[in-house]
Amino acid sequence: MRDDDIFEKLKKGRLNPVDAIRLLKGDNEEKRYNKIDLVSIDPTKELEELIGLEEIKDFIRELEAFITIQKKRKEQGLITQPIVLHMIFKGNPGTGKTTVARILGKIFKHLELLDKGHLVEVERADLVGEYIGQTAQKTREKINSAMGGILFIDEAYSLARGGEKDFGKEAIDTLVKAMEDKKEQFVLILAGYGEQMENFLRTNPGLKSRFPIHINFKNYKIADLIEIGKLMLKQRDYKFSKEAELKLKNILERHIQENPINFSNARLVRNIIEKAIRLQAVRLLKEKNITKEKLMVIEKEDITEGGLK
Repeated sequence: MRDDDIFEKLKKGRLNPVDAIRLLKGDNEEKRYNKIDLVSIDPTKELEELIGLEEIKDFIRELEAFITIQKKRKEQGLITQPIVLHMIFKGNPGTGKTTVARILGKIFKHLELLDKGHLVEVERADLVGEYIGQTAQKTREKINSAMGGILFIDEAYSLARGGEKDFGKEAIDTLVKAMEDKKEQFVLILAGYGEQMENFLRTNPGLKSRFPIHINFKNYKIADLIEIGKLMLKQRDYKFSKEAELKLKNILERHIQENPINFSNARLVRNIIEKAIRLQAVRLLKEKNITKEKLMVIEKEDITEGGLK
């Protein structure tokens, strides 16, 4: 892949900075990071361009302002509040937790709180081993890979699912130690469903106090999900017909009414759209005159819940 292609994908959010650095050729790591900085868009602007998430945006603006002012107070010799950035993200799938974490990394780098600002996303299988000693080693390796950035653990409550004898406890203990020993070198974000995360935090009495920032990611509004769907299609040179958009709206409304606790938000929209694109292709192959407009439009019959997980 050419460097220009790498930079273009980075700008559009289709490639994260860490992967971009790996793909860039012929430079040492420091030069690669400098190149990335030149093409990275303003992280605050990137946050503002996200659809919905207004409460999250307000909170992050407050956090960014707090960090900036604390730095200025320190410069003037005034008393400052400790800046501890380890966080808990609670919410259903598809509510933007990973996207927000990635942008936070960029913001913290911009504020010179993190050296790199990259996101390392892991789950239980990446941390927990099969025999004694392996878990601590695997967990430390992931922590080291996140130095200068954010370690994001999705479905973090799964680390405590096996009880006292499970190796997940070893992973938790290793993470807690790193949070203390290297608290200014990386940020740890634990993410998952709200209720499960609360239960998880109760499994270790000292765990909750180490995460001063708790962010609740609510389900998207239906109107926001429709806009997300339109954006997903636009990025691929597709668009909804009016009837298709209405059908998607009805499907989303029914899903959130039937199961609001486990509603999968933008993930559900993505699944429906990917299925719709495939069904549109099957439908068009049966037609004799395939115009540019027909190639772009997703019709009502293309929108279905079939095959959704």
